[in-house]
Amino acid sequence: MVHNHEDLRRELAQSNPEFRRLLDEHAQYQTRLAELQGKAVLEDNERMETVNLKKQKLHVKDQMERILQEHIEKMSGSALRH
Repeated sequence: MVHNHEDLRRELAQSNPEFRRLLDEHAQYQTRLAELQGKAVLEDNERMETVNLKKQKLHVKDQMERILQEHIEKMSGSALRH
């Protein structure tokens, strides 16, 4: 039985290919953002890239949260039927 969101995220990372893909994508955005944030000075195109990466990262996080909530609802629904 999954007891918290972190456990559920790990379970979904193992069992749900879409969730796993989104986790990988989120990690790639985070890695690139860290690279950019490590620079002393950003060029204009890098500042725009930073803004776009943050938006993409948030969008992916929202998608993962949707999957997480759907899984919780599915689990709750099946628990109520038993």
